[in-house]
Amino acid sequence: MGIRFDFVYWQMMFQLLQMNYEIVYLSPDEREVWLQSTRERKAPLVRLVRTDMDWGVSLKNDMNRALVAVDEWRKRQFRRQLQVINVYVMMYPPVDDWELYVERPFTTERVHMQTYVMHLYNMYDVLHKLSTQFHQSLKVYVPDDSPMLQQELQTFKQHVLSFAERMYENERRIFERGKARFTYVFIALQIVMFFILEWNGGSTNTLTLIQYGAKFNPLILQGEWWRFFTPIVLHIGFLHLFMNTFALYYLGSLVEKLYGSFRFLFIYLFAGFAGSLASFLFSSSVSAGASGAIFGCFGALLYFGKAKPHIFFRTIGMNVITVIGINLAFGLVVPNIDNAGHIGGLIGGFLAANIVHFPKERVRFGQWFAALFTAVVTLICLYIGFQRPPADQAQLILALSKQYIDEREYGQAEQMLTLIHEQDAEAYKADFLRAYIHIQQKDYDDAKQYLYDAIKKNDRFHEAYYYLALLYAEEKNYEKAKQAAERALQLEPNNEQYQRLLRELEQLL
Repeated sequence: MGIRFDFVYWQMMFQLLQMNYEIVYLSPDEREVWLQSTRERKAPLVRLVRTDMDWGVSLKNDMNRALVAVDEWRKRQFRRQLQVINVYVMMYPPVDDWELYVERPFTTERVHMQTYVMHLYNMYDVLHKLSTQFHQSLKVYVPDDSPMLQQELQTFKQHVLSFAERMYENERRIFERGKARFTYVFIALQIVMFFILEWNGGSTNTLTLIQYGAKFNPLILQGEWWRFFTPIVLHIGFLHLFMNTFALYYLGSLVEKLYGSFRFLFIYLFAGFAGSLASFLFSSSVSAGASGAIFGCFGALLYFGKAKPHIFFRTIGMNVITVIGINLAFGLVVPNIDNAGHIGGLIGGFLAANIVHFPKERVRFGQWFAALFTAVVTLICLYIGFQRPPADQAQLILALSKQYIDEREYGQAEQMLTLIHEQDAEAYKADFLRAYIHIQQKDYDDAKQYLYDAIKKNDRFHEAYYYLALLYAEEKNYEKAKQAAERALQLEPNNEQYQRLLRELEQLL
């Protein structure tokens, strides 16, 4: 008789598999199985147990053990609440008053477990109750005794387990939908660009970074929109390159295999753009790196978790969430990390994955909505970024201009100085640097005009008076040179260079 109820147990398991449930745990003796829905995350976990118990206390003890075990599983799956349907398949019920243990659910703060005991005398009644809960008819039969029954049971078990294995294989293929082509392309690009930066001034040289496309807000405001994308392949120093290449190798290949190559390309580029856009909105620093795009890969994996939560949490979910948390916390506590770019990339990757969804799956309404929502949010962010007053970056622009001047890149320096507006507090220094450039180019008339402009903006700027004195002395206009030198010394009485110039001019007069 017992083997006939083994058939009932395996029939129950098979019907649940056909109802898009999957096995998450099968005991070594194959007499206990846990199944969860692949379609609805809130659907109850089903625990089937093939057992025979003589006493109700054994039933109660097993229910308590199961309650603890499923609560631990719930925590690992990041589930706030868990409904459990706990079904015992028995030939005969316990001999004592076991019913009082299953009249009410066993519960903890987070787990609600309803237990059914299916036996020879109530089998169809329990099947009816379960069918109501699953909103789908469950039907099993008890086979007749037969000398071949054991062999038939083994054949049926193999059929059920093979069916479950095929479901697992289909799930595994989800992670093999593409090959990591563009991942290696981006790795090669960022390595090549690193050597180009090193060859042309150094990857930690701000001037070089800006020259090759780093995110620099003033130039973006001047119309260089490509700086939202070019930072993706630039890195600041070898450690930055190594860490991002390492992350891209593992994360990029996983996301590209999951979504396919061209979907990955869209996700990666849009996430990189979103990271640069967020940095443009919330940070005035020069920035570069693939971090925003790499966080976009995290965002794409989070979308995978939203779309297919059971597969996600059973495979990569906990690791992904932990690494995201560590990286965001690292960005908050360590200085000079562009956390705005990281968060922007994370959101961008999630939205891009929502738009493209997964290969070989039909287009959903949610994809159109995601595309519209993303477009609107992107346009709003761009509008805000280009319309609001630019952050005060005069000090950085002046420093970069001085570097250009030191390298005799006078045209680049003048172009950089045009980014400082006339109303800026540091505008007089920009005029002074322009004057210095024109002095080096022997254009003394324009140099004097820029010096006068600097004095007009700040009449206590003694360096401008000193250079005016030098220019007038060069023209042999010693009287005006002396007046300018006296004003410089008046503003800076202890400057020996000014004192020496004034003495020389007095001797010439």
